[in-house]
Amino acid sequence: MFRGVLVKMETENGSPVQYYLHMGSHFLNMNQLLDKKLTISFVKHECLSCHLDKEIYRQGFCKRCFFEIPQAADWVMRPELSKAHLGQEDRDLAYEKKVQLQPHVVYLANSSNVKVGVTRKSQVPTRWIDQGAHEAIEIVEVPNRYLAGITEVALKEHISDKTNWRKMLTNQVDDEDLAAQREALKTYIPDEVKEYFIKNNTETALSFPVNQYPVKPKSLNLSKTPHYTGVLKGIKGQYLIFEDDTVFNVRANEGLVVDISILI
Repeated sequence: MFRGVLVKMETENGSPVQYYLHMGSHFLNMNQLLDKKLTISFVKHECLSCHLDKEIYRQGFCKRCFFEIPQAADWVMRPELSKAHLGQEDRDLAYEKKVQLQPHVVYLANSSNVKVGVTRKSQVPTRWIDQGAHEAIEIVEVPNRYLAGITEVALKEHISDKTNWRKMLTNQVDDEDLAAQREALKTYIPDEVKEYFIKNNTETALSFPVNQYPVKPKSLNLSKTPHYTGVLKGIKGQYLIFEDDTVFNVRANEGLVVDISILI
Protein backbone atom coordinates (compact mmCIF):
# COMPACT_ATOMS: atom_id res chain seq x y z
CA MET A 1 0.00 0.00 0.00
CA PHE A 2 1.18 3.52 -0.81
CA ARG A 3 0.10 6.68 1.04
CA GLY A 4 0.63 10.24 -0.10
CA VAL A 5 -0.93 13.64 -0.75
CA LEU A 6 -2.17 13.94 -4.30
CA VAL A 7 -0.48 16.33 -6.68
CA LYS A 8 -0.80 16.25 -10.45
CA MET A 9 0.96 13.36 -12.14
CA GLU A 10 4.36 14.07 -13.60
CA THR A 11 4.71 13.17 -17.26
CA GLU A 12 7.34 12.29 -19.82
CA ASN A 13 6.50 12.62 -23.50
CA GLY A 14 6.84 9.40 -25.44
CA SER A 15 4.86 6.87 -27.42
CA PRO A 16 2.82 6.72 -25.29
CA VAL A 17 3.18 9.42 -22.63
CA GLN A 18 4.64 8.06 -19.39
CA TYR A 19 2.86 8.98 -16.13
CA TYR A 20 4.33 9.09 -12.62
CA LEU A 21 2.34 9.60 -9.41
CA HIS A 22 4.25 10.91 -6.40
CA MET A 23 3.13 9.01 -3.29
CA GLY A 24 5.17 9.99 -0.24
CA SER A 25 8.69 8.66 -0.75
CA HIS A 26 7.64 6.60 -3.79
CA PHE A 27 6.97 7.30 -7.45
CA LEU A 28 4.45 5.02 -9.11
CA ASN A 29 4.86 4.50 -12.85
CA MET A 30 1.15 4.44 -13.62
CA ASN A 31 1.66 2.97 -17.11
CA GLN A 32 2.91 -0.21 -15.42
CA LEU A 33 -0.38 -0.48 -13.52
CA LEU A 34 -2.60 -0.73 -16.60
CA ASP A 35 -4.97 -3.73 -16.39
CA LYS A 36 -4.29 -4.06 -12.67
CA LYS A 37 -6.92 -3.70 -9.92
CA LEU A 38 -6.39 -0.69 -7.70
CA THR A 39 -8.05 0.54 -4.52
CA ILE A 40 -8.06 4.27 -3.77
CA SER A 41 -9.05 5.31 -0.24
CA PHE A 42 -9.45 8.81 1.15
CA VAL A 43 -7.50 9.43 4.38
CA LYS A 44 -7.58 13.17 5.11
CA HIS A 45 -6.92 16.60 3.64
CA GLU A 46 -3.51 18.28 3.47
CA CYS A 47 -3.29 21.81 2.07
CA LEU A 48 -0.40 22.02 -0.39
CA SER A 49 0.69 25.31 1.16
CA CYS A 50 0.26 25.15 4.96
CA HIS A 51 0.16 21.32 5.06
CA LEU A 52 -2.61 21.35 7.66
CA ASP A 53 -5.55 18.94 7.66
CA LYS A 54 -8.00 21.56 6.43
CA GLU A 55 -10.72 21.16 3.83
CA ILE A 56 -9.43 21.88 0.33
CA TYR A 57 -11.01 24.95 -1.24
CA ARG A 58 -9.44 25.15 -4.71
CA GLN A 59 -6.27 24.10 -6.54
CA GLY A 60 -5.11 21.94 -3.62
CA PHE A 61 -5.18 24.81 -1.10
CA CYS A 62 -7.33 25.50 1.95
CA LYS A 63 -9.52 28.60 1.78
CA ARG A 64 -7.15 30.83 3.77
CA CYS A 65 -4.12 29.92 1.68
CA PHE A 66 -6.03 30.22 -1.58
CA PHE A 67 -6.78 33.88 -0.87
CA GLU A 68 -3.29 34.70 0.45
CA ILE A 69 -0.54 32.89 -1.46
CA PRO A 70 0.80 34.12 -4.83
CA GLN A 71 0.45 30.66 -6.41
CA ALA A 72 -3.36 31.07 -6.35
CA ALA A 73 -3.72 34.72 -7.37
CA ASP A 74 -6.15 35.73 -10.11
CA TRP A 75 -3.39 36.16 -12.73
CA VAL A 76 -2.67 32.41 -12.58
CA MET A 77 -6.01 31.63 -14.21
CA ARG A 78 -6.29 34.94 -16.02
CA PRO A 79 -2.84 35.77 -17.46
CA GLU A 80 -4.05 39.12 -18.81
CA LEU A 81 -4.14 40.36 -15.20
CA SER A 82 -0.37 39.95 -14.83
CA LYS A 83 1.41 43.12 -13.66
CA ALA A 84 4.98 42.08 -12.86
CA HIS A 85 6.20 43.61 -16.12
CA LEU A 86 5.07 46.96 -14.69
CA GLY A 87 6.81 46.31 -11.38
CA GLN A 88 3.42 46.19 -9.63
CA GLU A 89 2.86 43.67 -6.86
CA ASP A 90 -0.26 41.54 -6.51
CA ARG A 91 0.64 39.29 -3.57
CA ASP A 92 4.41 38.71 -3.81
CA LEU A 93 6.34 40.66 -6.45
CA ALA A 94 9.46 38.47 -6.28
CA TYR A 95 7.43 35.35 -7.00
CA GLU A 96 5.35 37.12 -9.64
CA LYS A 97 8.47 38.32 -11.47
CA LYS A 98 9.92 34.81 -11.38
CA VAL A 99 6.83 33.25 -12.97
CA GLN A 100 5.45 36.04 -15.15
CA LEU A 101 8.68 37.45 -16.60
CA GLN A 102 9.70 34.40 -18.59
CA PRO A 103 8.83 33.17 -22.08
CA HIS A 104 5.20 32.17 -22.54
CA VAL A 105 3.47 30.46 -25.44
CA VAL A 106 -0.04 30.91 -26.81
CA TYR A 107 -1.11 27.72 -28.55
CA LEU A 108 -3.89 25.73 -30.16
CA ALA A 109 -4.57 22.27 -28.70
CA ASN A 110 -7.05 19.65 -29.87
CA SER A 111 -8.45 17.56 -27.02
CA SER A 112 -12.26 17.54 -27.20
CA ASN A 113 -12.12 20.34 -29.76
CA VAL A 114 -9.59 22.94 -30.85
CA LYS A 115 -8.99 25.48 -28.09
CA VAL A 116 -6.60 28.34 -27.44
CA GLY A 117 -4.48 28.42 -24.32
CA VAL A 118 -1.46 29.90 -22.53
CA THR A 119 1.48 28.21 -20.87
CA ARG A 120 5.04 28.94 -19.87
CA LYS A 121 7.50 27.90 -22.56
CA SER A 122 9.09 25.52 -20.04
CA GLN A 123 5.75 23.69 -19.75
CA VAL A 124 5.61 22.65 -23.43
CA PRO A 125 4.44 19.92 -24.05
CA THR A 126 3.49 19.16 -20.42
CA ARG A 127 0.52 21.53 -20.54
CA TRP A 128 -0.86 19.83 -23.66
CA ILE A 129 -0.47 16.40 -22.07
CA ASP A 130 -2.33 17.56 -18.95
CA GLN A 131 -5.22 18.68 -21.16
CA GLY A 132 -5.40 15.35 -22.98
CA ALA A 133 -4.63 16.95 -26.34
CA HIS A 134 -3.63 14.55 -29.12
CA GLU A 135 -2.24 17.39 -31.22
CA ALA A 136 -1.11 20.97 -30.58
CA ILE A 137 0.72 23.85 -32.22
CA GLU A 138 2.31 27.07 -30.95
CA ILE A 139 1.08 30.44 -32.23
CA VAL A 140 3.26 33.04 -30.53
CA GLU A 141 6.13 33.01 -28.05
CA VAL A 142 6.25 36.18 -25.97
CA PRO A 143 8.62 37.40 -23.21
CA ASN A 144 6.04 37.65 -20.41
CA ARG A 145 2.72 36.33 -19.18
CA TYR A 146 0.81 39.58 -19.75
CA LEU A 147 1.38 39.57 -23.51
CA ALA A 148 0.31 35.94 -23.68
CA GLY A 149 -2.80 36.77 -21.69
CA ILE A 150 -3.99 39.62 -23.89
CA THR A 151 -3.38 37.44 -26.95
CA GLU A 152 -5.51 34.65 -25.52
CA VAL A 153 -8.28 37.14 -24.69
CA ALA A 154 -8.24 38.42 -28.28
CA LEU A 155 -8.23 34.97 -29.87
CA LYS A 156 -10.93 33.40 -27.70
CA GLU A 157 -13.38 35.80 -29.31
CA HIS A 158 -12.94 33.59 -32.38
CA ILE A 159 -12.17 30.14 -30.96
CA SER A 160 -12.99 28.22 -27.78
CA ASP A 161 -10.81 28.29 -24.69
CA LYS A 162 -12.61 25.39 -22.99
CA THR A 163 -12.24 21.60 -23.02
CA ASN A 164 -15.18 19.17 -22.79
CA TRP A 165 -13.63 16.58 -20.47
CA ARG A 166 -16.20 13.89 -21.25
CA LYS A 167 -15.62 14.15 -24.98
CA MET A 168 -11.87 14.19 -24.43
CA LEU A 169 -12.00 11.02 -22.35
CA THR A 170 -14.22 9.09 -24.77
CA ASN A 171 -11.74 10.00 -27.52
CA GLN A 172 -14.48 11.26 -29.83
CA VAL A 173 -12.16 13.77 -31.43
CA ASP A 174 -11.17 14.53 -35.02
CA ASP A 175 -7.81 15.44 -36.42
CA GLU A 176 -7.75 19.11 -37.40
CA ASP A 177 -5.51 21.23 -39.58
CA LEU A 178 -4.09 23.29 -36.73
CA ALA A 179 -1.59 25.03 -38.97
CA ALA A 180 -4.41 26.39 -41.14
CA GLN A 181 -6.42 27.49 -38.10
CA ARG A 182 -3.34 29.17 -36.65
CA GLU A 183 -2.85 31.11 -39.87
CA ALA A 184 -6.53 32.16 -39.91
CA LEU A 185 -6.25 33.51 -36.35
CA LYS A 186 -3.10 35.50 -37.10
CA THR A 187 -5.06 38.60 -38.05
CA TYR A 188 -6.65 38.78 -34.57
CA ILE A 189 -3.36 38.86 -32.67
CA PRO A 190 -2.94 42.22 -30.86
CA ASP A 191 -0.61 44.66 -32.64
CA GLU A 192 1.98 44.63 -29.84
CA VAL A 193 2.26 40.83 -30.13
CA LYS A 194 2.35 40.39 -33.92
CA GLU A 195 6.16 40.48 -33.99
CA TYR A 196 6.22 37.33 -31.84
CA PHE A 197 4.24 35.19 -34.29
CA ILE A 198 6.13 31.92 -34.84
CA LYS A 199 6.77 31.29 -38.52
CA ASN A 200 6.88 27.85 -40.13
CA ASN A 201 5.67 26.04 -37.03
CA THR A 202 4.50 22.42 -37.13
CA GLU A 203 2.06 20.36 -35.08
CA THR A 204 3.10 18.19 -32.16
CA ALA A 205 1.36 14.80 -31.94
CA LEU A 206 0.77 13.10 -28.59
CA SER A 207 -0.40 9.58 -27.72
CA PHE A 208 -1.78 8.32 -24.43
CA PRO A 209 -1.64 4.95 -22.63
CA VAL A 210 -5.28 3.88 -22.96
CA ASN A 211 -6.40 0.28 -23.47
CA GLN A 212 -10.11 1.04 -23.13
CA TYR A 213 -11.90 4.38 -23.39
CA PRO A 214 -15.03 4.96 -21.26
CA VAL A 215 -18.39 5.06 -23.01
CA LYS A 216 -20.16 7.17 -20.38
CA PRO A 217 -17.48 8.49 -18.01
CA LYS A 218 -18.56 9.04 -14.42
CA SER A 219 -16.31 11.02 -12.11
CA LEU A 220 -15.06 9.54 -8.83
CA ASN A 221 -15.71 11.90 -5.91
CA LEU A 222 -13.78 10.70 -2.86
CA SER A 223 -15.82 12.87 -0.50
CA LYS A 224 -18.89 10.86 -1.48
CA THR A 225 -17.15 7.55 -2.23
CA PRO A 226 -14.13 7.38 0.11
CA HIS A 227 -13.16 3.86 -1.04
CA TYR A 228 -13.08 2.77 -4.65
CA THR A 229 -11.76 -0.37 -6.35
CA GLY A 230 -11.44 -0.80 -10.10
CA VAL A 231 -9.26 -2.06 -12.93
CA LEU A 232 -7.10 0.68 -14.45
CA LYS A 233 -7.55 0.73 -18.24
CA GLY A 234 -6.00 4.02 -19.27
CA ILE A 235 -4.57 7.44 -18.48
CA LYS A 236 -5.32 10.59 -20.42
CA GLY A 237 -4.83 14.19 -19.43
CA GLN A 238 -4.70 13.98 -15.64
CA TYR A 239 -7.42 11.31 -15.52
CA LEU A 240 -7.19 7.69 -14.46
CA ILE A 241 -9.68 5.64 -16.51
CA PHE A 242 -11.18 2.47 -15.01
CA GLU A 243 -12.90 -0.53 -16.57
CA ASP A 244 -16.37 0.37 -15.23
CA ASP A 245 -16.25 3.85 -16.88
CA THR A 246 -15.23 5.52 -13.60
CA VAL A 247 -12.67 8.28 -14.14
CA PHE A 248 -10.56 10.01 -11.48
CA ASN A 249 -9.12 13.48 -12.07
CA VAL A 250 -5.89 13.48 -10.08
CA ARG A 251 -5.29 17.21 -10.48
CA ALA A 252 -8.81 18.12 -9.33
CA ASN A 253 -8.14 16.16 -6.14
CA GLU A 254 -4.81 17.74 -5.22
CA GLY A 255 -4.47 18.14 -1.47
CA LEU A 256 -6.22 14.88 -0.62
CA VAL A 257 -4.19 12.27 1.22
CA VAL A 258 -5.02 8.82 -0.15
CA ASP A 259 -3.99 5.21 0.20
CA ILE A 260 -3.47 3.30 -3.05
CA SER A 261 -3.30 -0.49 -3.01
CA ILE A 262 -2.40 -2.66 -6.00
CA LEU A 263 -4.51 -5.81 -5.77
CA ILE A 264 -3.56 -7.63 -8.97
